[in-house]
Amino acid sequence: MDTDTDICVVGGGPAGLTLALLLVRSGVRVTVLERSRSLDRTYRGEILQPGGQALLDELGVLGPARERGAVAHHRFLLEEHGRILIDGDYRRLPGPYNCLLSLPQRHLLTELLTACERHDGFRHLSGVKATALVEEGGAVRGVVTSGPAGTAAPVVRARCVVAADGRFSRVRALAGIGYRRQELFSQDVLWFRLTAPPQPTGRQHPYDVRVFRAGGNPVLSYRSVPDALQLGWTLPHGGFRPLADLGIGHIVEKLCRAAPEYAERIRAEITGFGDLSLLDVFSGSAEEWVRDGLLLIGDSAHTHSPIGAQGINLAIRDAVAAHPVLVDAVRGGDASTDRLRGYAAQRRPEAERITRIQQVQSRMMLSTGRFSSTLRPRAAALMSRTPLYGAILRRLAFGTAPVRLRTDLLATTER
Repeated sequence: MDTDTDICVVGGGPAGLTLALLLVRSGVRVTVLERSRSLDRTYRGEILQPGGQALLDELGVLGPARERGAVAHHRFLLEEHGRILIDGDYRRLPGPYNCLLSLPQRHLLTELLTACERHDGFRHLSGVKATALVEEGGAVRGVVTSGPAGTAAPVVRARCVVAADGRFSRVRALAGIGYRRQELFSQDVLWFRLTAPPQPTGRQHPYDVRVFRAGGNPVLSYRSVPDALQLGWTLPHGGFRPLADLGIGHIVEKLCRAAPEYAERIRAEITGFGDLSLLDVFSGSAEEWVRDGLLLIGDSAHTHSPIGAQGINLAIRDAVAAHPVLVDAVRGGDASTDRLRGYAAQRRPEAERITRIQQVQSRMMLSTGRFSSTLRPRAAALMSRTPLYGAILRRLAFGTAPVRLRTDLLATTER
């Protein structure tokens, strides 16, 4: 059975649901397709920069999401054998969002979805996959879907389809849009969770996001919800398989050497490969971000390293930038490439600038060669004491180009 809508968003993550909320509040009918049947999924990208926090707060979802559980981090630290080389103190930035916020994505997605469901024009189809695109006269006009185990699901017809389905976007592939993968980073990241140590009694602990080197390859760490530590052990690109061949015990001992302060917890809690998650780190960009009846946002359009916590923030900014373009397309009855290309022109430059910043961060902080691991972190420490570092911190926190939420397009259309 076919269903008709104005905009079909494929992917119910932060980018897709943020865009859906903006559109449905503008009187646009939106159908979101999400292949997962649950919001309780495993995500590693939980850190919100101040700019992302501000946009979500303006939409009214940040406060309720924080109430479900979040951890504010005051600083970003680069450490070497206990010595702090970079102290990126977010409290020096203008408030009220002057922190890094570890916010579980299920909390954010729950609030976004709840807000969307208050509007009559919204429909959410979970457990549904995109299997083909509906094309008419060379323009995308909808999505052919399938349900669990290939069962029948609606064909969703729309004025425009939005791909918000991640770095390995199915919609991008179905559209035949090429993807330029760039191996700009020499590391992969092995993520794992540990039980967090108890908070000191009687005072609020100033939590930090850390990149530290204690023995072996650098480790990323931050406190998460509920009472957990997220750790990411950086490995040479493609270096996990040789370690895995030596068994989980070998990997555990390597982790203990890299993060000795957590060795006891690592040995107790990392008992099998199921406790580990490998992130293949690469950057890249779709060759086209828009075409007739189709627009790509977030990781579907551009992929980034986890360093600097930019992925979710860029995705939210994409959604905010796409919002007025799509409202105009629906109201004008024209979702052609010419009508949509302003979105790509606005967002491509920032995505490219962030990639360049991340390249510098990666070289300065995560190098492992004898020469580079000695000199580059020290060079980073010197740079952090100059005005240049303050400028970089502001760009990471708030973005490299202004993105303004078009509140004038939003109306009160709740049920």
